[in-house]
Amino acid sequence: MPDIFLSYSREDQATARRYAEAFKAEGFDVWWDATLRSGEAYDQVTEKALREAKAVVVLWSKTSVDSRWVRAEATQAFRNKTLVPAMIEPCERPIMFELTQTAELAHWHGDAKDEIWKAFIADVRGFVERERPATQQGAAAPTTNFVTAAPTPKKPQDANKTSICVLPFVNMSDDPQQEYFSDGISEDIITDLSKVSALGVVARNTAFQFKGKNIDIGQIAKQLGVTHILEGSVRKAAARVRITAQLIDTTSGEHVWAERFDRNLDDIFALQDEISKAIVKALRVKLAPEEKKAIETRGTNNAEAYNLYLMARQNYVLGNEGYSTRADAIVRLCKRATEIDPYYAHAWALMALGQMILFYTHGIKKDDGLNAVDRALALAPDLAEAHAIKARILSDRGHTDEAAAEIGVALRLDPDSYEVNKSAARLNFRLRILDQAAIYFEKATTLMETDFNSPMMLLSCYRALARADDLRRASKVALIRAEKALLQDPNNGAAMGAGVEAIAAQGDAVRAKDWMNRALLIDPDNLNMRYNFACTLITQLRDFEMALDMLGPVFARWNSGFLKHAKADPDLDPIRDDARYQAMLAAAEARVAKETGPDA
Repeated sequence: MPDIFLSYSREDQATARRYAEAFKAEGFDVWWDATLRSGEAYDQVTEKALREAKAVVVLWSKTSVDSRWVRAEATQAFRNKTLVPAMIEPCERPIMFELTQTAELAHWHGDAKDEIWKAFIADVRGFVERERPATQQGAAAPTTNFVTAAPTPKKPQDANKTSICVLPFVNMSDDPQQEYFSDGISEDIITDLSKVSALGVVARNTAFQFKGKNIDIGQIAKQLGVTHILEGSVRKAAARVRITAQLIDTTSGEHVWAERFDRNLDDIFALQDEISKAIVKALRVKLAPEEKKAIETRGTNNAEAYNLYLMARQNYVLGNEGYSTRADAIVRLCKRATEIDPYYAHAWALMALGQMILFYTHGIKKDDGLNAVDRALALAPDLAEAHAIKARILSDRGHTDEAAAEIGVALRLDPDSYEVNKSAARLNFRLRILDQAAIYFEKATTLMETDFNSPMMLLSCYRALARADDLRRASKVALIRAEKALLQDPNNGAAMGAGVEAIAAQGDAVRAKDWMNRALLIDPDNLNMRYNFACTLITQLRDFEMALDMLGPVFARWNSGFLKHAKADPDLDPIRDDARYQAMLAAAEARVAKETGPDA
């Protein structure tokens, strides 16, 4: 049984030889067709090696993407879960492989110390040393073979590059509810500075972990390895806004630049441009003409529409998707924003997300968001979040192949987007490709510090994958975030559902049941919460009858999106043969088919 099967086009044989020799130098047993002995039956030997290989390395190039042999070998490897592709020159891969984790190795010419090569070798070694995964049982087999791409390792940051962390601006308004606005200003400055290629910018999720904490600038600088830190405050009152900001050199501790701005709220966009450009100037970083234009490009020029969008986004960030009240607020706020500015693509996309949550997560039979997201994409075809949201809607409608294609586009446009990673995770979960789903839920967890749903979903993934250490780690994150959300809103049923599952995963059944009982008194009609409680009762508390009681109202009201999720969810596997469960499922499928027709 070979460690590695090497798939390539005949035109790339010289490159393939270099890879084969490099793999052998790493201690791997490599099969490639140059090793065929005279007289051997090509098809039989190749098929045997392909079938038995622990890892199949496909070298994608302009010629190999057109090779039916390479495509066939890649397809078989995908089905065997042994596919480890690499891009040896820029090319458009076949769509089903465009969505598979692929190492970018066009630059590699044999340097064993290359960071990307070492990461690729680590991936290959992981395939070679693992046990071949058994076929997962219990759920309906997926109707498609798409796997969305796992995040690829980033190149190490240049230690000599000017870098900055934009700390969350403090809300100094008399109304604490205005915090959404100060957060929005902070995020927009981070986004603006990220467009400057000569500047390294700490991601939003990393910067926002310091929000509301007493912080030491020197300690943050040492922890993040940045040369500069920006901090500031926002005071918003009536039609006026005051923003103060100061830029600190972390090496000397000196203030490089500081300014206070008092403007009308209508001037907020010009003010943001002015702040970003002042920071770039103070850092003595060269701003290319196209970067200057990118900074000046806003989703809207209307301050009121922008303010409404920020309010809607804060509802999404704080509420997660299991909270129908917040989803309804998102739709209403974004609807008003699009009435004010019909060309505001971000608002159309966020409205689509809210409509989708209400329709598929809460069973509220209204618009499922497809029209709104199509409007967003018509206005901004490169808006990654809109492609990700459309993918989720298409998946819930049953169009999995189209959904996977949208995810592929979204990942190419913005692989570090929270919504893109969460959508990729959900699609993988629906296809029962749980190892890939876990990768994306992990990244989504790091991209949004308020997200308790992603670490909760990791509990399902890691439980099914028998990864006990990862399960315990994810349960701690889920509980901390759920408790924080409940401090802000004690009636947040989605947070209660996540908290109960996390507590049970840590072995505290008494506390889990106490949370569950209190939550059902507060929000008994929260279907998302009831579903998560049922999962906990099945997997942790082993109370199948109570779980079925909990699922009754859910199956009676939820629609096609939920049914697709339930059929894939490994948490429900222990009760799939139960007659009561099967009756509920059959009744729900009949109801959904009658209500929604062929798109169910």
